[in-house]
Amino acid sequence: MSHDQAGVFAQTNEAERNRVIAFRRSADGRLEGMESYETGGAGDSVPHLTSQGSVVLSGDGTRLLVTNAGSGDVSVFAVADDGLELLQTVPSGPAPKSVAEYDGLVYAVNTGDRSLVGFRLADGGLEPLGVRVELGAESDPAQVGFTPDGSAVVVTDRGTDAIAFFPVEKDGRLGEPRIQPSSGQTPYGFAFTGDGTLLVTEAFGAQKGKAAASSYRVRGGTATPVSRSVANGRSEICWAVVSKDERFVFTTNFADGAVSRYAIGPDGTIALEDAVAAASVEGQPGLRDEALTSDGGFLYAIDADAGRIFGWAVAEDGRLDPVGSWGGVPPTVAGLAAS
Repeated sequence: MSHDQAGVFAQTNEAERNRVIAFRRSADGRLEGMESYETGGAGDSVPHLTSQGSVVLSGDGTRLLVTNAGSGDVSVFAVADDGLELLQTVPSGPAPKSVAEYDGLVYAVNTGDRSLVGFRLADGGLEPLGVRVELGAESDPAQVGFTPDGSAVVVTDRGTDAIAFFPVEKDGRLGEPRIQPSSGQTPYGFAFTGDGTLLVTEAFGAQKGKAAASSYRVRGGTATPVSRSVANGRSEICWAVVSKDERFVFTTNFADGAVSRYAIGPDGTIALEDAVAAASVEGQPGLRDEALTSDGGFLYAIDADAGRIFGWAVAEDGRLDPVGSWGGVPPTVAGLAAS
């Protein structure tokens, strides 16, 4: 499929031969024609890969980046007319589990040695920048991403309950980080609005009612807390995506199958609107990575325990209407990207 065609992508995270599974998306949001493509690397074969952003599309939709947690490398695919074409699998470091891209600059976070490593996208794949940033012995990084203007690389750190902002220099290298203590314990997945509001989930654990999300205003590499630890009454909130109109943030709750909806105010505040805006198998664990289509019309999420991908149409008022679910994915499935 070309980048002009709609698709949904995940990785199998299998140990011997990791694969990308790709679906075509029809106009009504239904998925069809599942195909698989070997990454040239290996996953860790552990169900519930601790990651957000292990499968991402480049900003222009022409490249798909996949981390291989078992073999310590990152794969890059061209999104071609007839499917995916593997361009390269390049070493990154032990147990990479999250990757991000902005205007051709790529950073991956390695959880094995707690480091960041940089690349540039090229026609043939990825070119190493020769940059490796150590995150510290106490670190337990969860996700890497860029601020909306690409001026900083952001890392959520469960080990230190902090969010690190690394300024991006002109050559793509990273400066000394500014550290923002998290408003709540275990900062995990995050997403930005275009004007610099940062939404962060806080994976407190499996205790019901302990799941929460916080918001921050980010300016010049400095984050100011706005809404602190707004609970949703659910369990193990981990992943976050922002709606196309930037009025809502949708979060998935691993332990109980619910998708929660928070409203985002003009000032960056967040308020819980619906703790169960949608569900895969309500009350059952397994709901994980989520992705919004580039046009904002559909939300998809993996339920690893059910072995399915669930989809919802996103209404103007933030309502989520089911469009179906599709099986055939292994229990080790991880990462999700949608075009």
